Amino acid sequence: MPSSTPARPKLDTTSPNMGRVADYILGGKDNFAVDREAAEAAMAIIPNLSLLWHEGRRFLGRAVRYLAGEAGIRQFIDIGCGLPTQGNVHEIAQAVAPGARVAYIDNDPMVVVHGQAILQDDGITAVIEADARDPEKLLAHPALTEIIDLDRPVAVLLFGILQDITDDAVAARIVQGLREAIPPGSYMAMSQPVSDLSPESTTEMAVMYEDRGAVEGPTRRGGVRSKAEVDRFMDGLALVEPGLVYIPWWRPDGPIIHGAESVWVVGGVGRKD
Repeated sequence: MPSSTPARPKLDTTSPNMGRVADYILGGKDNFAVDREAAEAAMAIIPNLSLLWHEGRRFLGRAVRYLAGEAGIRQFIDIGCGLPTQGNVHEIAQAVAPGARVAYIDNDPMVVVHGQAILQDDGITAVIEADARDPEKLLAHPALTEIIDLDRPVAVLLFGILQDITDDAVAARIVQGLREAIPPGSYMAMSQPVSDLSPESTTEMAVMYEDRGAVEGPTRRGGVRSKAEVDRFMDGLALVEPGLVYIPWWRPDGPIIHGAESVWVVGGVGRKD
């Protein structure tokens, strides 16, 4: 009798993958020649792209360490994870709280295949193919509910994914759906480039994301939003100090070398009371 289980897609090494591109920019080894070529081309267009990626991972690290440490969170859902890359959520969270559970979510089958290939099957970490545009279905995915108990506090991470959702109404519905589904005591953390200080560079970055398959909205505005527009995504949450700020200023653990003029990405963490 033939198996009813669909065949897993093979790892594609002939087309660039955004996660592997980021891995190369961040100094990792889980990438191929096509990814390195794409990364160099992207950095030629946006010279400070490497800085943005590095600062973004530093912010992710500080946010996850806060959540696993001071906030006491033991469950994480990383949506739009873009594996493989460097400084992953499970590595950071489990260094603070061994046994912390992490569900990585991405709608790119290649990201999921590569993530499943490089992550250990340890029963507390999973890589799941699902779409953020359907929060209810995402949170009900059996591979997620196998390791994440949604009756207990959880941290939902939206690092850099909302820029892919170019329709503001859809982006707001995603955030609202996730916020309403998680129990009190849970957190949401997010980051996104904003157009306030460097509109031309932000637009160039948005075009790059569109080229790699960002979700188009009716006006195809590339996910370019102002800080005030991103602020509204945090409505209904109690913001952790210092609020939604340019990411170098979010609880820095050392001197701030690069300011907002170079790192035009905002981020923050909010608690559901």
